[in-house]
Amino acid sequence: MTAALVAAGLGLSPSMASAAEGPAKPVTPGQAKAEKDRKPAGKKFHSPADRTVRTALAGAGTRAAADHPGIEVEIDGRSDSAYGLVIDTKITAPDSSLDVVIDWGDGRTEKASIKGSGALSHGHSYAELGTYTVKVTATDAAKGVQAVNQVAFVTPGAKFVPLDPTRMLDTRNGTGTSAGKVPGRGSTRVKVASGSDVQDGLTAVALNVTATNTTDSGHVTVWSGDKGAGRPDTSNLNYTAGGSVPNMVIVPVGADGYVELFNGGWSSVDLIADITGRFVRTGGSGYTSMTPARFVDTREGLGTTKGQLAGRGTFTTQISGLKGVPQGVTAVALNVTVTDPKQAGHLSVFPGGPTPTASSLNFTAGQTVANSVIVPVGADGTISVFNGAWAGTDVIVDVVGHYNKDSRAAFRPSGPWRTLDTRDPENGWWGGRLPARGYVPQWYAPDDDPAADEAFVLNTTVTNTVDSGFLSVAPSPFPWLINDQPGAPVPPRPGSSNLNWTKGATVANLVQAGSGEHGIVHFWNQGWKDADLIVDYYGIYETD
Repeated sequence: MTAALVAAGLGLSPSMASAAEGPAKPVTPGQAKAEKDRKPAGKKFHSPADRTVRTALAGAGTRAAADHPGIEVEIDGRSDSAYGLVIDTKITAPDSSLDVVIDWGDGRTEKASIKGSGALSHGHSYAELGTYTVKVTATDAAKGVQAVNQVAFVTPGAKFVPLDPTRMLDTRNGTGTSAGKVPGRGSTRVKVASGSDVQDGLTAVALNVTATNTTDSGHVTVWSGDKGAGRPDTSNLNYTAGGSVPNMVIVPVGADGYVELFNGGWSSVDLIADITGRFVRTGGSGYTSMTPARFVDTREGLGTTKGQLAGRGTFTTQISGLKGVPQGVTAVALNVTVTDPKQAGHLSVFPGGPTPTASSLNFTAGQTVANSVIVPVGADGTISVFNGAWAGTDVIVDVVGHYNKDSRAAFRPSGPWRTLDTRDPENGWWGGRLPARGYVPQWYAPDDDPAADEAFVLNTTVTNTVDSGFLSVAPSPFPWLINDQPGAPVPPRPGSSNLNWTKGATVANLVQAGSGEHGIVHFWNQGWKDADLIVDYYGIYETD
């Protein structure tokens, strides 16, 4: 088997590999199970008791409210899902019976009764994303008085609006910022939207970020840059001297419409950012994950003509209506792999029409490299791939999910926070390195209803490699209580790749991992030598 076949995720039959090598064993779970109890922080809402408005009921007399000892309503709300809201209502009142009505602002209400002071808690899921006014009314019918307090609530979820790939930042020529490399341990800010866009419901953007003209090793971190937010300790891509490294990033947008890019290396570097879509509360498409399906492989003639894509050449391939992708999708999430390129260059993946200046993946001669790509689908259901090099390369395209108007799954940014680092036993991980031909399970479902979780947005990084290999990410077919027991059944080995590496490399790639039935994700080392794995959590697609 050639290195190219191994790296691209081909040439292996999962059933044959398991039989030949013996059952794959998970790393001792350690921190992985503990992550089940780490819930993404939701937004909070509050309306204090002094905002309570008391009025007399009809027929109760004009002095009823003035003479009443007083009813106060305090509201605390929190949102822990894309569509959901939980409110805790604290009522302070004399020892009399009160009728309480919660008006969710979408035409639905709930009723409760309380005697005197007390606390109530209610949860609600909205049918549509948006901004709602939640009103709580406590009525003392015997004394002819009611008290009202209300709070504005914004659902934290957002849906995707694809954009033709467009260059927003290029420090080489001053696009989006002043020209010149980003210094070591320095950062640059780029405007990706207007402040009014954010006020109107824009929450995040999809960017393809590239580090180039590098002279040393380092990493890049992308975040909203909002004041007080602080730069996260996570990374989005890693680079080495002399390389051009891309990675897809889904990042919240600051209140002023900017995102910030930090150069974590000690030497200067050029940064490029191409926008491919925006997450908004109205008018977007929801996400549907799917078992990765191979649509294109130029080595086999799958999806296009057999043979390498020629230098400066383009092919177009059908996406909609094939292999589980329905008609009418607005965009697709891909994992695109280049293998056996004859010289350095880049790929551009786009929905047809003029070839964009934006790049989706960068490569050097002989390199096998993968990158996540989110791209609009043309009106005819196709996408196009352009080889920006002057010589041929093989191209592989796997579809991992799609966006469509009928999907309810909305993206909720969260974190970022590091869920796994096999290098770091001091932070709770004591399972060791990611074993060759084995896997690590991680339990990501943030509640007891994994059916509401469509997919998780993760950044995976493999480092300290001693041989070539590739990473596969797939949902677990088993619940945790089976998954972590001795003698547990062996999950099927995935047949697709999410990330490719060579000896001594540190490589990152965004993964939109389907949650499956149990909210548990397996990270497979498909190489023949152990490696270290880092996983950072950036958000979740939810249907509730």
